[in-house]
Amino acid sequence: MSKQQQGTKHVVDALKVLVYSDRYVMGAAAGTDVAAKIKELLLVKPSIRMIFAAAPSQNELLGHLVADNTIEWSRITAFHMDEYIGLPKNSAQTFSHFLNKSLFERVNPGIVYLIDSSNSSAAECLRYSELIQEAPIDIVCLGIGENGHIAFNDPPVADFNDPLLIKRVELDDACRQQQVNDGCFPSFADVPTHALTLTIPALLAGAHLFCIVPGRTKHQAVRRTLDGSISTECPSTILRNHSDCTLYVDRDAYGPV
Repeated sequence: MSKQQQGTKHVVDALKVLVYSDRYVMGAAAGTDVAAKIKELLLVKPSIRMIFAAAPSQNELLGHLVADNTIEWSRITAFHMDEYIGLPKNSAQTFSHFLNKSLFERVNPGIVYLIDSSNSSAAECLRYSELIQEAPIDIVCLGIGENGHIAFNDPPVADFNDPLLIKRVELDDACRQQQVNDGCFPSFADVPTHALTLTIPALLAGAHLFCIVPGRTKHQAVRRTLDGSISTECPSTILRNHSDCTLYVDRDAYGPV
C-alpha cells in the first residue's frame, strides 16, 4: 500500500487526522475503518446504534459501506442527525430521502429511525430524544460544514453544553449557501430557513466518531477546526476534545502535505 493510500496521519489535541490524496481514497479508507469498527463491536454486542450524516461529502463512505456485504446490518439501529423543516415529506431534498436512497434501502438495517419534520417540532424533538436515549450511541458518521457546523449546529445556535438532544434551529446564511454550492438546491431562496438537528452533546455522546470532510470548499473549515481555538464560532473545533474521533480529509480540504 502506498503512502497516499495509507494517508498522512497526525493528532491535534485528541483528534486523529488522516489526509489522503483524493476524496475517493479518503472515502474508501473511512469506509474500511467504519466497517471494521462495526464488526469489532458486533463481536461483543448483540446490536449497535449508529448516526449518519446526509450530505454529498459522505457519498464515498456510504458507497463503501454498501459494497461491504460482510456487515450484519440486521443488527444495526440507524438514526440520522438533522432534517429540514418545510419540505414536502416525499421531497428528494430531504435528508431522510438522501439516506434512504444512498444507504438504508440498499442495506436494510434492523431498525431505522428517521426525523419526521412534518410533525410539530416540539413533539418530534420529544419523540426523537426518547429514541436516542434508549441506549448509548456506538458510532457517529459525520461531516463538517463550510461554516464549521456539525449537523445543523451553526455558529449562532451551537452550544457545547446544550441541555437538549435535538432542537429546532434557524439556519445561518453560510449554511444555506452551502446547500446551493453542494448542488442540493437551485438557489439560496429555495433552501429552507429552519431545521431540526441533533445537538452537539448528542453527537459527542457517540463512543466512536468518524468525520469525513472532502473538497476545496471545506478547506477553511478544516483549517479552523485544526488550528483555531475551541469555540462555538467554529463548532467543529469541539471534535478535538472527543476521546475517539478520526477526521478524514483529502488534500483539497486539508491543503499541501
